[in-house]
Amino acid sequence: MINKLSWVPFSDINLADPFFDSLKSDYHEFSEWFDKKAKQGCQALTLMENGNIYAFLAMKKEKEEISLENIRLPAIERIKISTLKLDDSIGNQRLGEGLIGVALWYWQKSRAEEIYVTVYEKQEKLIGLLKHFGFVCAGKKPDGELLLLKNRKNIDYSDAYKAFPFLSPQVNKGGIIPIQDNFHDRLFPYSDSFYKNEEVEETTAGNGITKIYVGNPYSATHYSEGEIVGIYRIFNGTSKSKRSAITSFCTITKIIHVKRNGTSLMSQLEYLEKAGNKTVFSREELCNIYKGRNVTMIEMVYNGFFDRGHNVPYYLLKNNGLFEKHPYEIDYSIEQMKKILELGGKDVNNIIIN
Repeated sequence: MINKLSWVPFSDINLADPFFDSLKSDYHEFSEWFDKKAKQGCQALTLMENGNIYAFLAMKKEKEEISLENIRLPAIERIKISTLKLDDSIGNQRLGEGLIGVALWYWQKSRAEEIYVTVYEKQEKLIGLLKHFGFVCAGKKPDGELLLLKNRKNIDYSDAYKAFPFLSPQVNKGGIIPIQDNFHDRLFPYSDSFYKNEEVEETTAGNGITKIYVGNPYSATHYSEGEIVGIYRIFNGTSKSKRSAITSFCTITKIIHVKRNGTSLMSQLEYLEKAGNKTVFSREELCNIYKGRNVTMIEMVYNGFFDRGHNVPYYLLKNNGLFEKHPYEIDYSIEQMKKILELGGKDVNNIIIN
């Protein structure tokens, strides 16, 4: 399966595809709604291969009152996830993460107060995934659907996934994780490097929001869970000071030391099992990494990326006193991390909110 998500006009999507059968069964007005969206020229984020549909995400902005069984939600600006569906044959948690990640990035960029989706209780896997990302049940609609929403004024910062895409204002430490360009572009496909031309939204989100870095840092003991890190892409070509740059920012959720100073802290088999399918590395590449004197696995939540032309290159970091040591040894204050976000053209107040 090539996890290539693309924005596709409704008019180019085959409504007769069996993928939509359950939606037609659950929502009798689905076909009418679909045709209306097609006539309006709307698009959906879709995964298609060999003419078959495997994933579908449609969203819209709205500002209207919502009636639930025991409460009315006031008319405020919201993003509604109109449709979110994965084909049962995929069974891909990471692709589900990718779709929800796109929706939450869209919500963040819109600055709407809330994002919500309605689901039936039988959709247990989807409900579990939404709650994993901080959606809470606000009530039940008259037709029996649950309404799950997320409000930017009430973000749960106890967990990086529940807080996603926002960074916790409670964190006071940051750093850099350097990654060679060829591995970087596989692990962080959304990150828009200088030489790329494709649209960010049309780049694969198939490996989800969870990222696992596996490498041979000579010193990774200063990283800590909950820390905000910039992902530093090491460009192996000319003009390194302009092309090597911070492209993304993440929150560390787990650190696993596999080998330290030549001493194995877990067997190669345990290491391979721990890595599982959560990395972009092949088994052969993982085995080669294991040969190193120091091997560390760092699990991260991929909070965001800098927009086209706004990666923060080495020379800019250096000129601002933000690259005074080897990347593995750099410790940033939260104010320095905010400076990096600003250098990347980001509105810090829309990324770190109280």
